[in-house]
Amino acid sequence: MKQNYDIIMENEIKEIKKSDKKPSLLLHSCCAPCSCAVMEYLLEYFNITIFFYNPNITFKEEYEKRLKEQYDYISQRGYNIDIIEGNYNPLTDFFEKVKGLEKEKEGGQRCYKCYNLRLEETAKEASKNNFDYFSTVLSISPMKNSQWINELGNDLSKKYNVKFLNGDFKKKSRYLRSVNLSKEYNLYRQDYCGCVFSKLEREEYITNKENTCK
Repeated sequence: MKQNYDIIMENEIKEIKKSDKKPSLLLHSCCAPCSCAVMEYLLEYFNITIFFYNPNITFKEEYEKRLKEQYDYISQRGYNIDIIEGNYNPLTDFFEKVKGLEKEKEGGQRCYKCYNLRLEETAKEASKNNFDYFSTVLSISPMKNSQWINELGNDLSKKYNVKFLNGDFKKKSRYLRSVNLSKEYNLYRQDYCGCVFSKLEREEYITNKENTCK
């Protein structure tokens, strides 16, 4: 049964606001454009640390570009937010996990495995370093399955004994806010998630669209 994870998050924040202490949050980020509006919203309620763990990004140059953009954006905003860099090993951490799913369409089981991979590493890191909560910015994207993301997060919360902050961050115009912030700060806003499969599918879509218009 589908749940409204944005309302669940709001209820959690209401409880947090009753306390004088801001809880710590390890927030998984895939890139600056996706994290910008989420950080802006959550900073009022949490002490945030960014966890940049994205072995799904196939090409090292692309990975490093997105990581640098994450650092630069936080610096531009003057945020007191640290970044923890996860391991970057696409061959072992990503390609081995999605083996056999190479031909899946974007949004299918390959993406589910990828969500789980990045969320589990975030939960492990949060548990190891005694964070109060962990979460991810992935649900800011209209292309990502927020039901899967939150279901996985809640399962991993039980496994690693650390609270998961539910959320559907695209709601309440936060996706639009991320687009506007990206323009304002001239952020590199990529048109694919990072993996080579997504890149090829995007390129095929553009080619087919161009051919249709001829």
